[in-house]
Amino acid sequence: MSVKHMIICLKCSLLALFLLFFQVSRAQTYDWGALDAALEANKKLLGENVVVMIWKKDDTLVYKKENKFFNSKAQAPVASASKWLTAALVMQFVDEGLLSLDDKVVQWVPEFEKYFKNYITIRHCLSHMTGIEDDNRVLKNLVQRKKFMSLEEEVNSFAGKKIRSNAGVDFWYGHIGLNIAARVVEAAGKKRFEVLMKQKLLNPLEMRRTNFTSLDGSPVNPSGGASSTADDYMKFLVMLLNKGKYKDKQILSEAAVEQMMQLKTSPELIRYAPAAAKGLNYALGSWAIEEKDGRATALASPGLFGTWPMVDFCRGYAYLVFVKDFLNEEKAELHKQLKAIVDEQISGNCN
Repeated sequence: MSVKHMIICLKCSLLALFLLFFQVSRAQTYDWGALDAALEANKKLLGENVVVMIWKKDDTLVYKKENKFFNSKAQAPVASASKWLTAALVMQFVDEGLLSLDDKVVQWVPEFEKYFKNYITIRHCLSHMTGIEDDNRVLKNLVQRKKFMSLEEEVNSFAGKKIRSNAGVDFWYGHIGLNIAARVVEAAGKKRFEVLMKQKLLNPLEMRRTNFTSLDGSPVNPSGGASSTADDYMKFLVMLLNKGKYKDKQILSEAAVEQMMQLKTSPELIRYAPAAAKGLNYALGSWAIEEKDGRATALASPGLFGTWPMVDFCRGYAYLVFVKDFLNEEKAELHKQLKAIVDEQISGNCN
């Protein structure tokens, strides 16, 4: 090899080393000391078995905290964080032209015609604005669901319930709307909800340890029956963060993700919301943690008493607190504090 070629190779090697050093330096610019301290200080609130992950939009995991007893591969129930998954599946059907958000439920569930509820739309269902009388007592709802043999049977029973208000007039958070929407998907897709969820959303996202199953004999629960892992659920969040794209696959259209970011409520419409969401508006399957001009800039779909998945579209990161067991109280204020710490490190261009 000539001296000239040796010099060129040396220069290339030095350049490569510089670029590698530059990349490593960039990856190490975050200081998560405050977040570590906050998580340690709130260990009693969050429980011992918790995984925390933060994913930057440039497809980089920038923070991960777990323990040897409960890690990011461990499966656990995610409760109401299931709603976000169900809403995404509905939007896949919208993308394919099989459904419209303004379709009347009665087109797919004829039972609603018998009880003069032919005005309720899929959009009303995904935004908890069906107007159907609901009960926010979780344990009572769990007991009642056991008497049904299928999601179809449960949703048909909703058709006979009393009307609390006209559809679209007020918001009442619960399980009725999302379960109706899931039954519509069953009718449109001609397969059980859990099969469609696996084939159309979970498999393409490589969420191999996520499922909707029922162990107590009750029907599958699209509003709160998913089990997942931190690794799996983060894949879903990353897909949303990347405008519906996961790796080289477009799982949801950009228009579908944008629709899921549009606010469907205002404070005066909210009749009932859980403690974890007081003061927040709702989109489709998730809550607006931050918003601007009728559009959410950060969304979250907290599970009852624990798991808290969030996407900050403005700052460009996904955040997940994943817990093993249901906690004894909701932690909305704590998660707002943790988000403020993360925002200091990943500030973006948000106003």
